[in-house]
Amino acid sequence: MKHTLLIALAFIITYSAQSQGCVAIRNNGSTCTMMESHETQGHSGWVFALNNRYFKSYKHFVGTVEQKERVEKGTEVINHVFSTEMALTKQFNSRWSFGMFVPVISNARSSMYEHYGNTSTSPNARRSTHSFGIGDMRFAAYYWLLDPATATRRNLQLGLGIKLPTGDYRYQDYFYKNDSTKVLGPVDQSIQLGDGGTGITLELNSFSSLSKELSLYLNGFYLSNPREQNGVSTSRGGAVSATNIAYGTDVMSVPDQYMARAGANYNLEHFSFSAGMRIEGVPAEDIIGGSNGFRRPGYVLSAEPVVAYRINKTQLYVSVPVAVERNRTQSVADKLRTTKTGTYTQGDAAFADYTINFGVSFALK
Repeated sequence: MKHTLLIALAFIITYSAQSQGCVAIRNNGSTCTMMESHETQGHSGWVFALNNRYFKSYKHFVGTVEQKERVEKGTEVINHVFSTEMALTKQFNSRWSFGMFVPVISNARSSMYEHYGNTSTSPNARRSTHSFGIGDMRFAAYYWLLDPATATRRNLQLGLGIKLPTGDYRYQDYFYKNDSTKVLGPVDQSIQLGDGGTGITLELNSFSSLSKELSLYLNGFYLSNPREQNGVSTSRGGAVSATNIAYGTDVMSVPDQYMARAGANYNLEHFSFSAGMRIEGVPAEDIIGGSNGFRRPGYVLSAEPVVAYRINKTQLYVSVPVAVERNRTQSVADKLRTTKTGTYTQGDAAFADYTINFGVSFALK
């Protein structure tokens, strides 16, 4: 079981309830190091991994256009997100494995518009809301399509799983309307601990070795959430507006999510260096079920460098995806409003410049 621990980091895309700014992207996709990947397939045993992620989002975009005036005027929304995912993977034989993933999340969201309002001149207008707890758990089974005994240079793994609504999707905090008045209400969708839906996850993980040192990798992850809405109000403890009711944004939707990664990996003794591209996002419309309700669809395209270090049965990694394109796309509600009013409508969302992913895995047997 010399390299069993690499299974968790090299091939399995982990799922964790978290966000990428105001776009509620809750997948974490663990790094794909591909260190001696053909040697990781023929072993059995357990692997425990801790995958951590942190980012600060504050730059607002409508489509791909940055709304720089938000930062200049001090009205930007700032999200600080830190999550730790505990992943336990059992490799039954050379082809089958099973994983369980449990995220613990800490979120903080600072804004003016949710409290006193963006036009307020009060020095106390910027306030924060928070959420902390367990996110949505996931279970998944994985299978290598080719026999690892003979497919040592390239292979393809498929994964099928279920995501459970174990994270609190009704998390509440106080919103301040002035210096003396505050109301309790659900926090913004981007910092809710879960989405309230039972989802189906599909995964694809593959590698191709070009030489002993150099290999290519490809990962894909899609979460399908058939539930359309979770019933949680978007009014932040206040009265629901007629506009929100008219366009179906008075309650939160339960959106699909996706992530894909591709790149190359170079192995050098105990180290592995990877470089590739990564895209993660929330589609405007789900592939199963309805798409009404409030959501901020969009995606982040990032350049992703990864450094990993392996010694004995332990591996550590650091990954820092740097955004090269951020796009807040039109939602179903935006399209409906555009049709009804004749005026093109597209909401905004805040994104991070980069994220920091780091973790460690241990072979338990």
